[in-house]
Amino acid sequence: MDISGVGIWSQQLRWGDPAELADAAAELEELGYRALWIPDVGGPVFEAVEALLTATRSVTVATGILNLWMHSPADTAAGYATLTAAHGDRFLLGIGVSHAPLIDASEPGRYRRPLAAMTAFLDGLDKADQPVPPERRVLAALGPKMLQLAGSRARGVHPYLVTPDHTRLARESLGTGPLVLPEQTVILTTDADEAHAIGRDWLRGYLGLPNYANNVRRLGFTDDDVADASDRLFDALIAWGDEAAIRRRVDEHLAAGADHVCVQVLTADQKAFPREQWRRLAPALR
Repeated sequence: MDISGVGIWSQQLRWGDPAELADAAAELEELGYRALWIPDVGGPVFEAVEALLTATRSVTVATGILNLWMHSPADTAAGYATLTAAHGDRFLLGIGVSHAPLIDASEPGRYRRPLAAMTAFLDGLDKADQPVPPERRVLAALGPKMLQLAGSRARGVHPYLVTPDHTRLARESLGTGPLVLPEQTVILTTDADEAHAIGRDWLRGYLGLPNYANNVRRLGFTDDDVADASDRLFDALIAWGDEAAIRRRVDEHLAAGADHVCVQVLTADQKAFPREQWRRLAPALR
């Protein structure tokens, strides 16, 4: 499994129209993207991974991330084993602890001690009848303790909604060897007003989650930046501009120590597959 270059992170590849999903995945592979990443908020995530593996030939398919509160270690290990038996060594299991407001919404008080929850989940994967090898799993790590756990119990980290500065800190924390695989949100427009119109409310939604808000504060942003989704914070977290501008941001992550960057394209219609943008970006990101 070669996790390098640039991949695509896409909610459309998880929940979009199944007929278009298969065609889009095959085209992304032909365009040269190295991995396809999908989110998870419960439901049949392994079926979604299987659909992408079936539609492609060699590209890596990864969960970004599998929500550990919504799956048992035993079921996760069994799903991993089934997929790798059918499709070879192409499935990278990204695992994360999600966010208290989401998990506690249906069961107040369930979200607690996330580091201990992750450790227990990894223990369960190791003890399963068919274990998930540490080299085939990565953790959604933002803070120092989760980064440290990823360095000892997984192949590396998949940080979401981060800056190149965070990538540098992750690389310094992990040292050489473990993978650093950040997500980078992008908007393909040179119009600042259009970029902010597309991305501001989307960003505010994420900044309302404590894990992301606390992480950007650790990076030097203020409470006002977080509360307002300030232009300064917007521009640090979301790369917008032409193809060259997007390439520069990806290069900043790579220069900071990333092994692979997965790009998430935002458009005004966030339910539609951004296939035109994927096509335009592909030559610049190869």
